[in-house]
Amino acid sequence: MSNAIEAESTTVRAYLRPIDRDGLMAFAEKGRNNPKSRGRNTVHTVMQGMYRSLSYVGDHAPVVVDEPLHLFGENTAPAPGEIVLSGLGGCLAVGVTAVATWKNVKLTRLEIFLEADIGNPAAWGAGGADMRPEDMGFQAIRVKVLIDGDATREELEEIVRRANYFSPVANSMRNPIPFEISLKD
Repeated sequence: MSNAIEAESTTVRAYLRPIDRDGLMAFAEKGRNNPKSRGRNTVHTVMQGMYRSLSYVGDHAPVVVDEPLHLFGENTAPAPGEIVLSGLGGCLAVGVTAVATWKNVKLTRLEIFLEADIGNPAAWGAGGADMRPEDMGFQAIRVKVLIDGDATREELEEIVRRANYFSPVANSMRNPIPFEISLKD
């Protein structure tokens, strides 16, 4: 018999920083008690020149938007469609985190990969192809979720499915919504 000391193998898990589960449950109850309640998002966008703009959201640093060089921008920031996809990715990540918290699943990793097919043959209405609105913009969106945590693959798939189903941003993109635009007084 050897005098060597055998080291025990230990697995250390680093969990993502959790949200307040009690607060989430109170928010969910408020929604059950008043399902017609609505919040409001507001953004103020100011054009700097060429295609670069700053969008002011609350008291945060402005979100910079630009177009790539091949679309006559300066490529100093993400394009508008990329910003929309980042909003979708953020909303899905929030939803997955909320559903996992609700189901008492601790996550160790959550990454969301998004891509979309987008066309602009109408050149923003500046003399390009004459198109119908439904034939412009995103024509397909693909999302892949990389998720790990204290759950089976089936449980993680259910968390992602539920987060997608209830995502406000995903549903805004999937469903027609009233839209109006006018000159500001």
